[in-house]
Amino acid sequence: MKRLVFWLAAAGLALPAVPLTLNRLLDSDAGPAVRMMSFTPLVTPLYVVDVLLVGGALAAGRAGPRRVLAPVLAVLVAGLGAHVWWLAPQFVGDNPAPADGAAPLVVMTTNFYAGDAAAAEVVRVAQARDVGLLVVNEITFGTLTEMEEAGIDELLPYRIGEPNGAVDGTMVFSREPLTEPTRLETTFQSWQVTVGEGADALTVLAVHPVAPVPPAGASTWRAEHETLLAAAQQSEATLVLGDLNASPDHAVLRAWRDAGYRDSLELVNAGWSPTWPSNGITPVPGFHPPALIQIDHVLVTSALAVTESFTVDVPGSDHRAVVATVARR
Repeated sequence: MKRLVFWLAAAGLALPAVPLTLNRLLDSDAGPAVRMMSFTPLVTPLYVVDVLLVGGALAAGRAGPRRVLAPVLAVLVAGLGAHVWWLAPQFVGDNPAPADGAAPLVVMTTNFYAGDAAAAEVVRVAQARDVGLLVVNEITFGTLTEMEEAGIDELLPYRIGEPNGAVDGTMVFSREPLTEPTRLETTFQSWQVTVGEGADALTVLAVHPVAPVPPAGASTWRAEHETLLAAAQQSEATLVLGDLNASPDHAVLRAWRDAGYRDSLELVNAGWSPTWPSNGITPVPGFHPPALIQIDHVLVTSALAVTESFTVDVPGSDHRAVVATVARR
């Protein structure tokens, strides 16, 4: 009976873990596989427990012959090693310092959940954190009015973009002047704009590619990321902010990294920092799980250093905001 319980427990832990590991290794373009990729980090603790369980049984000489337990343990250790390798950059790594005397700029990106977010609270957070550049996805006419009533025009007097009645709107609010923006070719609004003037000017992309779900699907999501990355490279943008609808495990976000764009939370070794769904979206009434995946990002090139970055809860929204302090290197 004890042996049966052991194998049921070991299999129960491996059953959700191994498919997610194989999915990450295979890196399929299929829609279900892309959506599954978002949850890759969640099975790391399952591997830890399973390795301890099977390793303990092997050391104690229980639950089965060594010739069975040893290969099982080897597979589990390999799976755990892969997940630790994938997660490690979020916890450890070099973070270059800014240049001496470089002026810091606090930036923030958030998603208003089709206008359900507490927009006035976002303005208060921006004021409290001395935010100089704010990017808002899914901003509606109503939430823009709330921001105006809360004093956004006094705090960040320059703006580009447009509100919308649902999820399309993306706007940029800035303390420094903004140039005439360029609308990028994504389903929802994404913008290229220059912030500031002279030698301190920054080329910024405020982005919101579609999610890899129907009706747009993974192919459109992938194409929009390719469009945005190409625009960033062509314009030599040093800062990219928004709801990218992609986690660090997704191939499209790894392409951004390969092109020289690093996540602010990763640079400061903030660890696993999920941003969605922060409002506990679930089909089970009364059950409100925490945020599970990180899809909101501040990306910087090597031209900028990140001295601080963290997430902030936004009441009413299904996304946590990301705040980062950047400065020239």
